[in-house]
Amino acid sequence: MKHLDAINETSYLSVPNAPAYRKIMRLFYREYEKMHFQMYKEDIYALLKEDEEFSDYMMNQMEQDLDALVKWKNLTPIQDPGRVYTIADYKNKQYRYTMSEYAVEIERLTVRLENIFLESGNLSTNFFVRLEKSLEDAQNMEHASLKEVNEWWSMLQEDFKRLNQNYQDYLRDFYSGKTDHLMKSVEFVLHKDKFIKYLNEFVQELQHHSKRIEQILMHQTQLVENCVLERVVQSELDIPHALLEINGNAEPSIRENIMGKWDSLKNWFIDSKGHECECKKVLKITNDIIRSLIQNAALIVQIQNWGISRKDDYRKFLELFLKCEDLEEAHCLSAHVFGVQRIEHFKVNEPREEENINRSIYEEAPAEFLLKPHTRGYKEKKDRRGFADKSLEKMVERERYLREVKNQQGIVMRYIKDNKVDFSQIDEVISEETRNTFLQWITQANMNSQKKGRTEYGQEYHLVQKMGSCILKCEDGDLTMPAYVLEFQEEHV
Repeated sequence: MKHLDAINETSYLSVPNAPAYRKIMRLFYREYEKMHFQMYKEDIYALLKEDEEFSDYMMNQMEQDLDALVKWKNLTPIQDPGRVYTIADYKNKQYRYTMSEYAVEIERLTVRLENIFLESGNLSTNFFVRLEKSLEDAQNMEHASLKEVNEWWSMLQEDFKRLNQNYQDYLRDFYSGKTDHLMKSVEFVLHKDKFIKYLNEFVQELQHHSKRIEQILMHQTQLVENCVLERVVQSELDIPHALLEINGNAEPSIRENIMGKWDSLKNWFIDSKGHECECKKVLKITNDIIRSLIQNAALIVQIQNWGISRKDDYRKFLELFLKCEDLEEAHCLSAHVFGVQRIEHFKVNEPREEENINRSIYEEAPAEFLLKPHTRGYKEKKDRRGFADKSLEKMVERERYLREVKNQQGIVMRYIKDNKVDFSQIDEVISEETRNTFLQWITQANMNSQKKGRTEYGQEYHLVQKMGSCILKCEDGDLTMPAYVLEFQEEHV
């Protein structure tokens, strides 16, 4: 579990101040590639200031960032006694900084990640030829020197690794979202034949060489596993491995690595128990891609042709309709173009001019209907003309409303006599607005436990209910109601 602890050296990649840390480490890495392994903070600061994004970057900020990188073990400080001229210099501890081994590998990884999409795979068939030749030479390794055996094994594994990696990188692109979108575009039709030819050549070479490599493997598997691989292990043991020697016996680790690589190579071309070989899987994937390319291209061409033919046909039909001398000839042309089976009947609630059942639809006046798509993703177009200035209309409407309120106030006040409104004493016919105002006052008082309320004009009143009922005459009918009396306070009337 010691090797599964957190890696502190990668902390600078994901902290909030990561851009500054990564810029500093990238500068160190570029200088490292130039064999400039150690740098003073003044050199680092000068390189940072060359970038416009760090024009406001201060020396004290950089010193804090360098301390953080030292804490995470990305940089190793080395004190330079030759630059100490004063006691203050000694206290400030003039350092030179160098990258740690972990930091070099981490930066190398980040550079590779940044360029991963620029490195495109390919389906080169040269690796099949070289693998076949290397496997045929396996029988010569039985009596060859250990150095020749090691070179043979390294070349075999390098070719196999490149073959495996290249086909995965190339075919992976066809299953990404961007490529899937491109394969369904009209522009893809122009490049379709080129892709299909390239994939077909790979399939043919794979079928040809994989069968021969399978036969060689089946014929020489016993020799390789019993003799040649032992010599490969011995050739690796002859090469000094410092770390493996320190940790203990190196042979088990080397043997396990070599046997695992051989099994992977063998399983790529030969079926194992319950598992199909990788070679056949690649053939299936490649054939599926070719089939998909052909189907997409055919569908694109078909859709494109449909759009063009319908457009031209409709234009021709419109010209024919315009040349029709009467309605009857237009009917005949319509029956020929659309046919009876394509007629659709629509029922609408639009009122007719006449209810005559014998009246033809062609005698009716045309009507317009707004049709909207019945799809969940449909959205109406927004009006982007901006907002009209309606300040004048608002002011006119406000003045009209205030006049109506003032007029209504004057009407209501006429019914207040002796600081009260006795509804049983109102004999004249009142308007609907006045009745609604009175009823609103009565409702407001009834909702109060003390039977009190306040009008919208600021008058306080008390609701009193007399015995019996009364009839309030209104413009839209008579209202039978309890004999209410609204008593107003004298100072508010």
